[in-house]
Amino acid sequence: MQSSDSSRTLPLPFEGERVTAAWHADVVGAPSEGWERGRKHSGQRASAPLSQLRLSPRPARAKSAQPSPLPGRGRKLRLVLTAVSALSLAACAVGPNYVAPITPPTAAGQFVSANSPALSNDPAASTWWRLYQDPVLDGLIADALKSNTDIRVAVANLERARASLRGARSNRLPSTGLNAGATYGRLPESQRAPGSPREDWSIDTGLSVSYEVDLFGRVKRGIEAARGDEAAAAADADAVRLAVVADTTRAYADAASGAARLKVASQIVDLLDKSLLLTQRRHEAGLATQLDVSRIATLRQQRAADIPALEADRQAALFRLATLTGRPPADLPTAAGERAVGLEITQPIPVGDGAALLKRRPDVLAADRRLAADTARIGVATADLYPRISLGGSIGSTGPNIGDVFGGGPLRWLLGPLINWAFPNQEGTRAKIAAAKADTQASLATFDGTVLRALEETETALNSYARALDRRTALKAARDEALKAATITRAQQREGAVDSLAWLDAERTYAETEATLAEQDARIADAQIDVFRALAGGWS
Repeated sequence: MQSSDSSRTLPLPFEGERVTAAWHADVVGAPSEGWERGRKHSGQRASAPLSQLRLSPRPARAKSAQPSPLPGRGRKLRLVLTAVSALSLAACAVGPNYVAPITPPTAAGQFVSANSPALSNDPAASTWWRLYQDPVLDGLIADALKSNTDIRVAVANLERARASLRGARSNRLPSTGLNAGATYGRLPESQRAPGSPREDWSIDTGLSVSYEVDLFGRVKRGIEAARGDEAAAAADADAVRLAVVADTTRAYADAASGAARLKVASQIVDLLDKSLLLTQRRHEAGLATQLDVSRIATLRQQRAADIPALEADRQAALFRLATLTGRPPADLPTAAGERAVGLEITQPIPVGDGAALLKRRPDVLAADRRLAADTARIGVATADLYPRISLGGSIGSTGPNIGDVFGGGPLRWLLGPLINWAFPNQEGTRAKIAAAKADTQASLATFDGTVLRALEETETALNSYARALDRRTALKAARDEALKAATITRAQQREGAVDSLAWLDAERTYAETEATLAEQDARIADAQIDVFRALAGGWS
C-alpha cells in the first residue's frame, strides 16, 4: 500500500507513461518515492546522469622505468569499475513501498461482548488449555503439536517458502559456472602450428561470472515478495497449530462430556428401574394397574435407548483424538478416556482487547504479509519497463594436455556488460503491472475482510459463551425444581394421594431436565474452546 487515505488505492507506477530515449538520465538518482506515487518521470531529468558523471582526478604516478605490458587496459578497467560503482550508488527500487493498512479505530478497543462476569479484560492466555489444569490434556496437546499430520504439511509448506526466499536472495550474488571439455580431432594443414601433430587432443577449461546490477530494484522487490510469502506461510502454520490445539481440546472435552452424560443417563435409568419395581409391586398388591406399569416401563426404555447413542458419540471423540495426536485408535492412551466429568474453568477467562487480538491472530498476520508480498510484486513487474543490466566475465585456457591448461598455456578472458531491454513494445509488461496492482487490491480487500471476520468470530464466541452460562443457570434451577417435584410426587404416590399420570409426568420432567443440564455442560465446554480459538492463544 502506498497511500493511507480513505480509499487506500494503490497507484500504478508509470501507468500510461512513455520512456524516453535518454533512459539513464531519467533513472539515475530518481527516488523511489516519486515513482511510488505514480509521478511521471518523462521530462524530469536527474541531476547526475551517466553522461555527466565526473571522476575525481587521480594523483599522477611516477613513470616506471619499463612500459606496462598492457598499456591503457588498466585505466579502462578502472573506468568500467568506477562507472559500475556509480550505477550501484544511484540504483533505486521502483514500485510502491509497503505501508500497513489502517484498521478501524474501534477495532482496537474492548470487546462489546466482554461484559460478563465470566470474562475479564486481562491479556489473553497463551497456553490457554492449561487453565483446565488437566495433565492428560497437556500431554495430548504436546503429542498433537509434535505428530499431527496437518501440522507436518504446514511445516513443509513453510520450508518450501523459506527455500524460495533463499533462492530470491541468491539473485543478489554473482552467478558462476565452470566448464571443461576434451576433444580429439584433426586440424587442417593450414591451421596446424609448425612442428605440432595434425591429430591431437584439445582440452578446454573456463570460468564464467555474471552479476545483475539491480539498478531498478527488480531483485530487491523480488526478495521483499519472497519474504512476505515466507512470513505468510509461517502465519499459516501457526493457524494450523491453533486449529489443531483447539480441535484436540474439543475432542478431549467431548469424550469427557460424553462420559458425564453417560453417567447421568445411567443414573436416570437406575432411578426408573426402582420406580418400575415399585409400580410392579403395587400392581401385584392391587394398588396399581397394568397400564401404570407399562407407562413407567416405556419411560425407562426410552431413557435406556439414549445410552448407545451417547456411547457412540464418546467413542467417536476418542477416535478423533487419536487422529489429531497422530496415532491409530488402538494406540490412544487409556488415560485419554478416563475422565468422567466435563472440562471446567473456575476463573474468568482473560480476553484482552481488539488491538492485541489483531496482532495475535495468525490469519490476520498471513493476510498482512500476503498484501506486502503482492505490493512488492508491483515493483518486480515495473522493473521490467527498464533495461536489465548484467556484468559478465570469463576466463579460460585451451591446450593439448592438462599441463598446458594449468601450466601457463594460452589464456583468454572477456569482460563486459550486457543490456537486455524489451523496448519499444512494452504492452505485455504494462499488462503485468496492471495485473500485479489488481492482485494487491484483492489482497487489501482480503485483509480487510479477515480483520472483520476475526472481530466477528471473537464477539460471537464471547456472546455465545456468556449466553450459554445464563442458560445453564436457568436449566440448573429447573432441574432442582423438577427434583423437588419428583421427590414429593413419589411420596404422595406411595400413599396413594396422586394418580399414576401425575407421578409419571414428574418422573419424566426430572429425567429430561437432568439430561438437558448434562448436555448444556458439554455445550459450555465447547463454547469455551470457541472463545480460545477466536482469541488465538499460543501453543507453546
